Amino acid sequence: MNQPNNHRRRLLQGIGVSAALTGTTLLPGAAWAAGKGRKLGRVVVIGGGFGGATAAKYLRKWSNGGIEVVLIERNKEFISCPTSNEVLSGNREFASIVHSYAGLKKNWGIKVVHASVTAIDPEKRRVKTDGAGEFAYDRLVVSPGVDFQFGAIAGYDEAAQKKILHAWKAGAQTVALRQQLVDLPDGGVYVQTIPKAPYRCPPGPYERVSQIAHYFKTQKPKSKIIVLDANEQIISKGKLFKGVWDDDYAGLIEYRPNWNVTEIDAATKIVTNEIGDKERGDVINLVPPQQAGKIAHDAGLVNANNRWVNIDWITLESTAVKNIHVLGDATLSAPLMPKSGHMANQHGKAAAAAIVEILSGRVAQPTLMANTCYSLVDNRRAIHVDSVHRYDAEKKVPLVVAGSGGVSAAPSVEEGLFTRAWANNIWADILT
Repeated sequence: MNQPNNHRRRLLQGIGVSAALTGTTLLPGAAWAAGKGRKLGRVVVIGGGFGGATAAKYLRKWSNGGIEVVLIERNKEFISCPTSNEVLSGNREFASIVHSYAGLKKNWGIKVVHASVTAIDPEKRRVKTDGAGEFAYDRLVVSPGVDFQFGAIAGYDEAAQKKILHAWKAGAQTVALRQQLVDLPDGGVYVQTIPKAPYRCPPGPYERVSQIAHYFKTQKPKSKIIVLDANEQIISKGKLFKGVWDDDYAGLIEYRPNWNVTEIDAATKIVTNEIGDKERGDVINLVPPQQAGKIAHDAGLVNANNRWVNIDWITLESTAVKNIHVLGDATLSAPLMPKSGHMANQHGKAAAAAIVEILSGRVAQPTLMANTCYSLVDNRRAIHVDSVHRYDAEKKVPLVVAGSGGVSAAPSVEEGLFTRAWANNIWADILT
């Protein structure tokens, strides 16, 4: 089912992510009136990405300032992974995905601390940092994103990581990979690897292939892309991506499913899979398998396959450690729930609503969560997939609402406009 166009037009007209996409009007009504100047307690938020920064803002907003919020983020600026693939193709300037945390400080009175968390003491309810001291909390929100399982790929040591980039966390590696593509001679080979799901942003690698294919088609038409996918097939928007590749980038992209990279030789730029097949590229973008961020492991929050964090889907509280709520990519995903920036934003709001209720002496209620993932397939056209997730009391997880969401009928310029409007709106929703 395709999402109605009038819904997307509202997004373009500036209603924004909060109302048009994220369903915040469906949150418990009591959360809006809670606080009214009363001091409800202190919440420390670790991680200032799509999930953590959202939680920090909405804790202040929905408690009417009654909850003191400390946001601890080691990076001085917010850098968006969504839309960073456009930087690789040259369709977007890197500076456009970099944003300030100043709005959270000025508009919402959030204490933003730029430091790394070194330890969490759940008994004393304290967070220790590497230079900013310690912070006590009544409730803790941890939004650590993902870290990489470099050890799963032989030869991918620290020296190799400086040459063979993942660029799966937007930042310096995004800029460096773009430069590798610029330096690639016309006729060169770019190799894109994709780990077995689950990983951050299911359609992300395929969008990246499309963006780089557009760059090659327009700037380096003799070049080639080889896609080595550890999955059996394209795992998100498969027919749409395949159609674009066949129609617009014929002869430029070679897609190989069930090709799981297990070894890299950075000197020769050769990757090897589990049955010994080898492939060489002039530029290799190696995306390793992923797991919850390090602090989640260090704090004893990880309790699913030694990779992810199980949570209570009403409160987003860890099932391993009380009073700690975990958001975003680090969680063990509910059925068909993607690890996406939009979903992390939803987690942040759901956790904020639950914590406001809890600190106000009420019982948290489940909330609807919605997701939209856009992918630009060239410099103008895009495709999307979206869904709505409702808590199932019997199974105790959010399930996709029957008949909700769906995918685009075809790539379009109109959806390209929606894609960029979505980015601007969600950045504003999180940070201003």
